Amino acid sequence: MNQYLDISPEVKEALDAGRPVVALESTIISHGMPYPQNVETALRVENTIRENGAVPATIAVIGGRLKAGLSRDEIEHLGRSGRAVAKASRRDLPVLVAQGRDGATTVTTTMIIAAMAGIRVFATGGIGGVHRGAQVTMDISADLEELARTPVMVICAGAKSILDLGLTLEYLETKGVPVIGYGTEELPAFYTRRSGFKVDYRLDTPEELAAAFRAKLEMGLGGGMLVTNPIPEEYSMDPERIGAAIDEAVAEAERLGIRGKETTPFLLARIKDITGGDSLASNIQLVLNNARLAAHTAKCLANG
Repeated sequence: MNQYLDISPEVKEALDAGRPVVALESTIISHGMPYPQNVETALRVENTIRENGAVPATIAVIGGRLKAGLSRDEIEHLGRSGRAVAKASRRDLPVLVAQGRDGATTVTTTMIIAAMAGIRVFATGGIGGVHRGAQVTMDISADLEELARTPVMVICAGAKSILDLGLTLEYLETKGVPVIGYGTEELPAFYTRRSGFKVDYRLDTPEELAAAFRAKLEMGLGGGMLVTNPIPEEYSMDPERIGAAIDEAVAEAERLGIRGKETTPFLLARIKDITGGDSLASNIQLVLNNARLAAHTAKCLANG
């Protein structure tokens, strides 16, 4: 085991017994939602995974320790601390660990720590990707590189719709990352079910997802697999409304000179304000939907 890694007793017991475990990120707690909604949502997602037959492993850096599985008190700590907690990507881990600091894990670092712990399935809201205007700014999320190198299945509602979805798909293709549509041939766009872009393959059951990922692992191809699971129809937002909100938020970020890791939290917060909180409600529902699918897929993978 990695000397910097702590696995909670519940998660370790499940892994040792070969039972299904689902990783969860912690940036959504500290940077994605206001308190106390962030803590309530994190606990609700964990409970959803348990109700669907798997063990949740919320991941973070606490006091310089890489944590696979958080206590309720640790989740509360991240929620109350909010953006005072560092948003931790791959580049941040060495310093956070060496200095004994806290870090909320992005998709990238959740994948890294999940893989260290032996967890193969990870549920999140949406991945990062190629930002609009990246041909000038070179603003490309580290999530895409991590998907190319770390053997974890990431189940999400697509790339965040604040991104350039076409370029994000092109980048993933170049890196050899399979992009799977769960029950759809079209890439979901986070708040909405459709984007106009095609995924690589459509698979319709958790059994099919598990079989494809198992084959990838057994062939030693390296890297992860991206499963895009559309937001439930009843929570999908009107594309024109959310598109206008995103355009307004992006223009404001450019005007304020916001760049790098601060971009996504700023945009999500502004979109929430512009939509009167409707985007946050949709965000919560799509995460719960992904948690359910991840639990069933993890069960299929564990039953091999």
